[in-house]
Amino acid sequence: MLYALKIATRYLTANKAQTALLVLGVAVGVFIFIFMSALIGGLAEFILSRTVGDIAHITIEAEETDPVLLVAPSGQVLSVIERGRTRTATLTEAATWLPVIEAVDGVKAVSPQITGSGFLARGAQTAQVSVTGVEPGRESAILDLDGYMVEGSARLGSDMIVMGRKLADDLALSLGQTLRLQSSLGATAVLTLGGIYKTGNSRMDEGRVFVSLSLARTLFATPQGVTQIEIKLYDLNAADASALHIRALTGLDAVPWTDGAAQLMEALNAQAQTGYFLKSFALITIVIGVASALLLSTYRRRPEIGIMRAMGAGRGFVIFVFVTQGALIGLMGGVSGATLGYLALLPFPSREAFKAGTLPIDITQGSYGLAIALTVLGAILASILPARSAALVDPVTAIGQ
Repeated sequence: MLYALKIATRYLTANKAQTALLVLGVAVGVFIFIFMSALIGGLAEFILSRTVGDIAHITIEAEETDPVLLVAPSGQVLSVIERGRTRTATLTEAATWLPVIEAVDGVKAVSPQITGSGFLARGAQTAQVSVTGVEPGRESAILDLDGYMVEGSARLGSDMIVMGRKLADDLALSLGQTLRLQSSLGATAVLTLGGIYKTGNSRMDEGRVFVSLSLARTLFATPQGVTQIEIKLYDLNAADASALHIRALTGLDAVPWTDGAAQLMEALNAQAQTGYFLKSFALITIVIGVASALLLSTYRRRPEIGIMRAMGAGRGFVIFVFVTQGALIGLMGGVSGATLGYLALLPFPSREAFKAGTLPIDITQGSYGLAIALTVLGAILASILPARSAALVDPVTAIGQ
């Protein structure tokens, strides 16, 4: 085997220019494979971070309570509705389940919330808004409010409110000014604008405000419990399994983000399929290049092969020589291409620093080891046909040429 390796190495070094050109071709194919892996993977991460990164990966919402049904003596079914107030569906035992949910493996953050609708008013100007009450200290547990703040602070006090840039501009508000918030139940609070955020999502920036959970209890007549629990995971792709686990532990209806994202998942799958096709073409190019070069080498070295065969070298030995030659080409080209790919991707920002308008290339998804392994395997497969052709050379005919 060592002798066969020595012969294969000699064949490669006999024509250094040809070998260098062949290795370069393989390296370019590997570079394309790695670049496409990093681009497709980074683009998927960017899309997910922009669409799913700032929402709850799992949501538990309170179910509306059905009205009590009574059956009259006549057999007519009647419903009993409490008059004079609107009841808000709540998770009354949320405080009991929070420690259980936080202890689930993979859970990054949990945010109990009270949500509702209301109206903001400043002088004669009013705006309908969606109100979210969160616990102080958990303002950025789900939506990264701290990261989106452009003025003030995301910290919520008992009389503070945080709103989007677009909404603040529409109401001509600036930090420290007071305004009135009236809930859909009629409760009113005078608040101070403590922070302004900008997410880039126009619907959120012009229609969603944040207040403290204690204030939301007053506004929406919810003295205990919450209306929903939002959960964020370290791995958003584990949402389905984690939701099932939480459902089994608590009996609550935990809904993963994937339940309402069928179109997004289809788009990401289509993008992944496109990436597979492009990377497959790069590998096919490598295989064709290695196979054609080794076939040419076989025909050029027919006399040498004939001498080896005449000296007693078996067909298996000849096949091993050319397969080893192909494997060496694949290994050198694969390592060179992977190194070039890694160096070329170094200047790009990490996935945490992706920004709109830039190429979202993730260096960690370059699939370097996979690229080298597939290249060596492809080169070996490409060398089988030339190796078999060399093994079938007739010693007498080859030496006589």
